[in-house]
Amino acid sequence: MARVLVALSGGVDSSVAAALALEAGHDVVGATMKLWGGRSDSGCCSVSDVEDARRVANRLGIDHHVFNFTEEFDRHVVEPYVRAHASGATPNPCIECNRHLKFDSLLERAGRLGFDLVATGHHARVRRDASGTPRLRRGLDARKDQSYVLSCLTPPALERLFLPVGELTKAEVRSLATTLRLPTAAKADSQDVCFVAGGAGAAARRRFLESRMELHPGVVVEARTGAALGEVAAVELVTVGQRRGLNVAVDGRRFVLEVDVAARRVVVGPEQALCEGELPLEHRSWTVAPVDPGTRVLVQVSAHGGLAPAETTIGGVRPLGPLRSVAPGQTVALYDGETGEEVLGAGVASLPMRGAA
Repeated sequence: MARVLVALSGGVDSSVAAALALEAGHDVVGATMKLWGGRSDSGCCSVSDVEDARRVANRLGIDHHVFNFTEEFDRHVVEPYVRAHASGATPNPCIECNRHLKFDSLLERAGRLGFDLVATGHHARVRRDASGTPRLRRGLDARKDQSYVLSCLTPPALERLFLPVGELTKAEVRSLATTLRLPTAAKADSQDVCFVAGGAGAAARRRFLESRMELHPGVVVEARTGAALGEVAAVELVTVGQRRGLNVAVDGRRFVLEVDVAARRVVVGPEQALCEGELPLEHRSWTVAPVDPGTRVLVQVSAHGGLAPAETTIGGVRPLGPLRSVAPGQTVALYDGETGEEVLGAGVASLPMRGAA
C-alpha cells in the first residue's frame, strides 16, 4: 500500500483516478490546485471545479485539501504565455502547467507531506520495463490520449507518477463514475485555456492579452516578392501556419510563414513553404535518456495531431515526410519510431521551419 495524493481537478477523469487508487488499497488524499486568481469560467481554475472536487472527495470518503499555487502559476504559465505572444511565438500553457505546477510544485509538496505517489486523471500509461525503469506510453483510448501534454516529464517525475485511468477508455471512465455515483459522472470535458475567460477563439484571447500588453496592427507581405497584401489587426495574435483571418485577397491560399512582431510584419506564402528544412528544438527533455542524433522517431506537434516521421539531429529534428504548421513556441513530442506508442521526450520549436537548413 502506498500513500497517494490525487490531483482532483473537478473533472470526471481525476475523480475516477481517486476511486481506482482507493480500490487498489492505497491510502488516498485528494488535493485541488488553486492556480488562477483572476476571472475564469472554464477549465480547471474555476470556483465550481474546486467545489466539484470537494464533493467527489466527500463521496469517496477521503480528505481533501486546496493548495494555493497562484504565484507559481502566474510566474511559470501566465507570464510566459503573454511574453510568447509579444514575441510572435505560439505558447502551450497546458504543457507548461504540467511541467512546472502539476509535476514540479505538486510533486515537491507531496514529497514534503510524506506521499509516495501523485495520481492524476491523464489518459496515458506508465509502464516499467524489465529493468524497472518507468516508461511513458499512450493511453488505451487513442481518441483521448494525453501523452503529448505529459511529454515534457523526466525520469524523477515518472518514478512517482500514478495514472489509474490510462488503461480505460473514456466511455469506461464515465460508466464507472456513474456506477460509483460520483458528482462529475456527466460533466463535460474542459477544452479551453483555463485562465482565458469567455470561451475559445481569438476574441477571448485578445481580450485577455489586451489586459496585460499592447497589441499592434501589422502588414501582411508576400514572402517571394515582399509585396504588401493587407493588414492584420494584431500581429501578436497571428501564428505560423495560420491561413484564416489574414485579410488578404490573392490567387491561391496563403499561410503564415513568419511573424515579426518588432517589425509589425506577417510573412505569408504557399503551403509547401511550411515544410522545409530542419526544425530546431530548445528546452529539450527526455523521459528515460537522451536520444542519439540520427535516431528515427515519430513526432506529434499538437495534443490530438497525427504522427510524422523524423530523424533527430544535434539541435532538433529533421522531418522525413510532410510536417507543417509548427510555430515557434509549440511543443514537439518525440515518440518511438516503430509504433509511436512510447514517449521519448519533447522540445519546444524555436524557429519556423522555413529556411532552417
